Amino acid sequence: MGKNLNIAVLPGDGIGPEIIDQALAATKAIAEKFGHTLTYEFGITGAAAIDKVGDPYPEETHQLCMNADAVLYGAVGDPRFDNNPKAKVRPEQGLLKMRQKLGLYANIRPLTIFKSLIDKSPLKNELVDGADFVCIRELTGGIYFGRPQGRSEDGNTAYDTCVYSRDEIERILKLGFEFAAQRRKKLTVVDKANVLATSRLWREVAQEMRPQYPDIEVEYMFVDNAAMSIIQWPKRFDVLVTENMFGDILTDEASVISGSLGLLPSASIGIHTSLFEPIHGSYPQAAGKNIANPLATILSAAMMFEYAFNLKEEGNLIREAVEKSIEQNIVTADLAGTGKAYQTTEVGEWIVNYIKNK
Repeated sequence: MGKNLNIAVLPGDGIGPEIIDQALAATKAIAEKFGHTLTYEFGITGAAAIDKVGDPYPEETHQLCMNADAVLYGAVGDPRFDNNPKAKVRPEQGLLKMRQKLGLYANIRPLTIFKSLIDKSPLKNELVDGADFVCIRELTGGIYFGRPQGRSEDGNTAYDTCVYSRDEIERILKLGFEFAAQRRKKLTVVDKANVLATSRLWREVAQEMRPQYPDIEVEYMFVDNAAMSIIQWPKRFDVLVTENMFGDILTDEASVISGSLGLLPSASIGIHTSLFEPIHGSYPQAAGKNIANPLATILSAAMMFEYAFNLKEEGNLIREAVEKSIEQNIVTADLAGTGKAYQTTEVGEWIVNYIKNK
């Protein structure tokens, strides 16, 4: 029986509108094929919203997200605001504001290796072949949101505060344990407990929770060791869970293993509405050129079907279509190598046709 799927679509800046168009086309094709009723509405965010209303995450956009079952998100960022000390508000502030107001407390980034692209990884084949792990990053606490924050009157001293509460840590660790239970039953808690008080609280809470999950193997790893191990032995990991800044850095590092940032989706799980987006940025240099890789955004739509709507078969079909497009070299310039480079729209159309004809 078909479901009613109500989504908010936020294209954002740079290549955001182009890649969102392809993800939305795939979403429409899936909804039609499986008999679901899809409704969607567009909202503004990032630099596009600053230009229109002076706010990177206006209240109208927030209400649109609150009323939706899921948010499909492009990317934010504009070079006009980079290294501009006169900018009173920046596009990225809209994303932080959204995370807070929607309660998006967990960022889920799966890393899988496509066999047909394994040679594009900067690591040796034997290191990455079979790597398959999930990074769970706490998203609404830590040094990015800690107070006080600021600079001294003379401007020569700056300070940030890293703050975590027991409730915040328990919430994200519970998600980590649950993911591990559904996978290979191994959880790696990443911290810096030898230096930071917040990390010591993370480790303390994890140790208290561990008896509730007796079938889960738990290991504790300092963030610097984790950073090395992701490169040296990525196949050792199943589920990693960590705080906000560590997760920001480690997930970007892990993304390189796949061979292209244009391949990796993510989900931000929220108290209210969950959000699905590619992990790459707005890539303004490519905006309007029809060359951007849409696969990460299309795979984010697959995660949306799975996590927001519990529609596994639909998500799997999108994933299969993406994998087949890569196998048949229907890819954009970043993956094409010396072969033919297809346009953003051509890749999207091929995937839609695969879904329709499967």
